[in-house]
Amino acid sequence: MNAESDERDEAAASADPAPATGEVRESVTGDVTEGVTKEDRELGSRAPGFIKASRTLHLSWQVGVFVVGLAVVAAGIVMLPLPGPGWLVIFGGMAIWATEFVWAQLVLRWTRRKVTEAAQRALDPKVRRRNIALTVIGLVIIAVLVGIYVWKFGIVMPWKIHE
Repeated sequence: MNAESDERDEAAASADPAPATGEVRESVTGDVTEGVTKEDRELGSRAPGFIKASRTLHLSWQVGVFVVGLAVVAAGIVMLPLPGPGWLVIFGGMAIWATEFVWAQLVLRWTRRKVTEAAQRALDPKVRRRNIALTVIGLVIIAVLVGIYVWKFGIVMPWKIHE
């Protein structure tokens, strides 16, 4: 099991070394790189150097990160039907995994890109008008159904509490 995957090398090779923005940012390793954005950061393990130096220690580190991330994701899945911020906790667990695993980093990048695209689409005036119209239609249908229920049965609960 190699923490330095081929995907990391491919991503680093395909990244544009100097985008037009000319931003100067500090990379994860502390090196100042020109034009590297959050999205272009190197993929792979972000474990400290002394942990990466020992294969056994690094493998133990990866197992620990996986178990902690799995516990957080499982808690998020439990929170989906129960009260609590289920999706937020699931993405938190994915972020924990992303500190060590390339696949989780790629999933988070894809998710971040899709959420940004959805937010931009939601701000489109045509889409907002459509969403507002659908919401109003849904509320009218619910109001009509509640009105029919009250007209037919009155304001009586469908269960008998006194029994």
